[in-house]
Amino acid sequence: MTTTEPARTREQRKQDVLDRLAKDDDLWVATASPDGEPCLVPLSFVWDRDTLLMCTRRTNPTARNLTPAGEARVSLGHTRDVVLIEGAAEPVEGTELATESADAFTAKLGWDPRDRKPWVYLRVTPRTVKAWREENELAERDLMRDGDWLV
Repeated sequence: MTTTEPARTREQRKQDVLDRLAKDDDLWVATASPDGEPCLVPLSFVWDRDTLLMCTRRTNPTARNLTPAGEARVSLGHTRDVVLIEGAAEPVEGTELATESADAFTAKLGWDPRDRKPWVYLRVTPRTVKAWREENELAERDLMRDGDWLV
């Protein structure tokens, strides 16, 4: 089923993306191991200092794939309202995370992993952001390139 609604402007799509980053609790994270084994998992997140901050067990494939640093692709929304983010990802120990960032994570998600040794934060700094709902928004889906907003 397709929509007959007009395409949103890039400005409106950027605002919609920022709203989702502020309000959504979960996203999908895709990584790959050094030998190319894909991994796709849901994680809770907070939008913090223009980055995505998540947390997972350090033994999970997602954390291992990003050690010491790596690339991640993140998706919010469903197939009729996609936000696709690609960026550099790095693990951050709870003791190394800025207090303000850890507090923001705890306030939004209701748990505090910073003193739990089996856990590590993951920070993704967006390099590209794309957003679209239907075919009529595909032509201008790029909202960020090389870490800079296009709108």
